[in-house]
Amino acid sequence: MKQNNLPNVVFVGQPNCGKSTLFNSIAGLKAETSNFPGTSVSHTYSRVNVFGTLFNIVDLPGTYSLCPQDPAERVALGHILSEKPDVIVNVIDASTLSRELRLTLELLELGYPMVVVLNMMDVAERKGIRIDSERLSAILGVPMVETVALHGRGIKEFLDKVVELFNNPVRPLHLAWSQEVEDKISELVAAVPPELSAPPGRRFTSIKLLETGGFYCSRFLAEFEPELDAALKRISRELSERRGMPVYEVIAAERHHLAMKIFENTTSILCGKHLTLENRIDSVLMHPILGYPILLLVFLSAFFLIFKVGSPIESLFMNPLEKLRLLTASSLGQGFAFHTLDGLLQGIGGGVVVVLPYFIPLVFLMSILDDAGYTARAGFLLDVFMHRMGLHGKSVAPFILGFGCNVPAIMATRILESNRDRIITSLLVPFIPCSARTTIILALVAFYLGPFFAFGFYAINIAVVGLLGFLISRFFKGPSPGLILEIPELRRPVFISIFKKVWLQLSVFIKFAWPLLIAGSIVLSLLTWAGATPLINKILSPLVAYALGLPQELGVTLVFGFLRRELSLVMMLQALGIDYQNLLTVITKEQILVFTVFVNFFIPCFSTLAVLWKEIGKKWALVSAGLSVGVAVTLSLLVRLVF
Repeated sequence: MKQNNLPNVVFVGQPNCGKSTLFNSIAGLKAETSNFPGTSVSHTYSRVNVFGTLFNIVDLPGTYSLCPQDPAERVALGHILSEKPDVIVNVIDASTLSRELRLTLELLELGYPMVVVLNMMDVAERKGIRIDSERLSAILGVPMVETVALHGRGIKEFLDKVVELFNNPVRPLHLAWSQEVEDKISELVAAVPPELSAPPGRRFTSIKLLETGGFYCSRFLAEFEPELDAALKRISRELSERRGMPVYEVIAAERHHLAMKIFENTTSILCGKHLTLENRIDSVLMHPILGYPILLLVFLSAFFLIFKVGSPIESLFMNPLEKLRLLTASSLGQGFAFHTLDGLLQGIGGGVVVVLPYFIPLVFLMSILDDAGYTARAGFLLDVFMHRMGLHGKSVAPFILGFGCNVPAIMATRILESNRDRIITSLLVPFIPCSARTTIILALVAFYLGPFFAFGFYAINIAVVGLLGFLISRFFKGPSPGLILEIPELRRPVFISIFKKVWLQLSVFIKFAWPLLIAGSIVLSLLTWAGATPLINKILSPLVAYALGLPQELGVTLVFGFLRRELSLVMMLQALGIDYQNLLTVITKEQILVFTVFVNFFIPCFSTLAVLWKEIGKKWALVSAGLSVGVAVTLSLLVRLVF
């Protein structure tokens, strides 16, 4: 949100148009992300110096239109209307120009100074699409620039246009539709209060009234006057009767027809239709049969690669850490100072030796798959399983996000239109193994039992999520909306983009998770010194020792695991008083598996539970906690019986 008097530049575009890439090429690593007030829809913003002029730049969430139906569309339109941007930057995927122009036509109706960016020109050129950008600029009446944001092409020219338009603002003119529709819009404009003559103007208001009816009025107009209400109902009825379709379809058809006409007048295809290499690859990746073995192979390969990279790094740091602990013990004895320093060393070492060797490769590979465009394809393939669970494909996005962290995954359920789907998806997300639990799985199961056991662990985990989804959805009634999923172009991942994503995830761990891990390790060490841990372990012994068959000393790890999952792993070693390499001398492989199963499915961590409480309410948050405990105990007992 605009927090100063600097000029406001807002980036608007459809999903996967390269808008955020263009934004990041200007803002760099100093960009900040936050949620819009009262929502979980996030936006990115920064303050940049462009040729001596300071600007606030805001990257709004990708939106297909300015009709406030979807939560992202609603906040995008709300931001534009409330913040009154000095310049709108409409980013377009040049390879899908005809579709993208529909949003451009909506933005023109707003009346704000606007720059159109024809991004991804390299993709358009590969497809044989030639765009006459000068003619397109003349038709739309706004400045235009061609870019390839991924490679920095056209960035300087784009910034020149922004500064030039800010210094000499030009209000764009709207493009006329068919005479019949134009006449009806003019009638409605006359009924709109005169005070709305400034941007976005009475024409934009009239069009949005026809498209959305009372919702737009109640959200953006202070008073819905009786005369306006009567005029809106009459004009809507007349347009619907003449065209034989709802009025919102009339507006959509007009916009689509105009966009196609502009596209045909400004674009030519240099070669006939042929199957490109990307098309051939896509036909295999998204094949209804071959796509699933490939999906399995991709994630299996990523899994083994993470293990192969993380295991040697883990061993490399293990010995120096243990030598340092022994040196500390010999120097300080077994008093308060030793336990404080020993807890500090184990907390730091837990991050370096156990978490980072697996965490960084995981984020790195997930970023590669996301940048390459495979994540969206995986979501498309998994849509069929969502149907079996009583959900639809839009729930795939929060689930995939959950492999990184459950907290933003639960917040991402706001994109689901159905409250039923939001609750079910939010209840299932805590069962997705996040990066913290993935670290435990790799560090314990993969290291001690082998990578195939760990992969089987994931397979069973996904099966459990599917079964729970099937069962939970039976308690809810009502339909679930279908899937509309944008499939981006396949592209080569760019190292800079991947580095930024990895650094963002790593910085979050360093700032928030690692301090908790260190503090928890020190507290546990001091509890051990004070003799308090036996009491905690004794209270939890009926569950830990008798039900699960684990060493009683591990009871305290569950307490700290509630704060942060990584703490369970570090606390496990500290509670048993053993180093990582000698763990099997005090605990069996079967007990390692039982411990991992319980920690993985146990009650959501504190952050996840707090977000559940906020997003779906106290009742469902408590249901989630109870469900997690029940599933964790049941599966742990089954594992103990089998092994």
